[in-house]
Amino acid sequence: MPQPRMRRAVVALAALPLLALGAGQAVAAPAPVPAPAPTAPAPASATRVSAIEDEVARTLATSLTDAALRERLRSATATAPGGAAELGPLAAAAQGPAARGLAATAAQADRAIATAKGLGAGLGPLLRVQLADPSMRAALDAGAAPLVATAVADDHARTVRAYDAAGRLHVLDAATVPGQPVYLVDIDTARTLAAGIAVLQREFGTLGLGTAGPGAAAPGAVAPGAAVPASAQAAGGWWATKISGIEVSDDEEPWFKGAAEMFSLVTGFGQDGKVKVDSVAMPYLQYDGTVYYPNQILVNWSSYKYNLADVVLMEDDGDTNYLALAQAIAAVLLTVADQGAYIPLVNAVLAALPGSWWTDDPDYVESWYTLARASSGRLNGARGNGWMTVEPYFVQQS
Repeated sequence: MPQPRMRRAVVALAALPLLALGAGQAVAAPAPVPAPAPTAPAPASATRVSAIEDEVARTLATSLTDAALRERLRSATATAPGGAAELGPLAAAAQGPAARGLAATAAQADRAIATAKGLGAGLGPLLRVQLADPSMRAALDAGAAPLVATAVADDHARTVRAYDAAGRLHVLDAATVPGQPVYLVDIDTARTLAAGIAVLQREFGTLGLGTAGPGAAAPGAVAPGAAVPASAQAAGGWWATKISGIEVSDDEEPWFKGAAEMFSLVTGFGQDGKVKVDSVAMPYLQYDGTVYYPNQILVNWSSYKYNLADVVLMEDDGDTNYLALAQAIAAVLLTVADQGAYIPLVNAVLAALPGSWWTDDPDYVESWYTLARASSGRLNGARGNGWMTVEPYFVQQS
């Protein structure tokens, strides 16, 4: 069985205990916001993106009455990287009315999904299709008729919607891998994540919340524990916090999930005393229970007035609208004034999120509060759902 996908959630900064890592003292915090109770998946009409995916899944299922298209799909999902084939190009390369109809549906769906996620046009193919579990390959190769489903956004879903070649709806048990082969239609979240981060950065900058960004470690970066040479200081540079290791844990193992696409929001006060937000893509952080060693710059301290910042880890749940997210956060954070000392921004961001974003399974994954410039070593997340190892890093200007 493939590794489980990390918990989905629309963006939230949960009000959990704040750990004053730099001062070594606990800071009072509001009561935590309870997570929604597990529920059955919402109908396909509940969200625009899931409705689009559901319609594509039904169209693909009925298209598989075409034997040539069915064989092309079987072969493509067996040889594509990660087992996920781009649906639009796959259908466009095939012959026959079924393939043409599927190609047109996929192309229209790609555009509609980009719009629904606030990403604009020009991203190219977004929908992918893959076999739900490697154990299904033998039955598929032996000629078993496949079903087509969508990757449900709710980790606690009890049922999964799937369609057969006649377009009939089948309700599958989310807790048990089906004996019948199942194709999953999902979004290329690696592509949408990269585009979404660009939208966040652009909007935060336009709305007055932009920073210099986390940057990338330069060849002249000074390792933690090493003295910064006087020549380096004279030439200029900046201190950063680098992630040397990170892991997120979750007990869920749904068969209908693929790899996650994660990103962080780093918040603090800029040199001008205004709240700043920086979005950091973490495309490598795909599976829970796996330790990753990215050596990634997380915080560029030259962007901040104080030596403290908050970090919140999130997942693109497929329905995330990056443009709406940036605008909602900015509308509230722009009202927060510098009081002459660092204050957490948790409640302000929570207040920015519409109530509808808390339906199903929130996209909040983990958070680290009052991360200090001097923070080093393993830091457990406030939610208890992950940890990261960090270290100070001096990036020397070339």
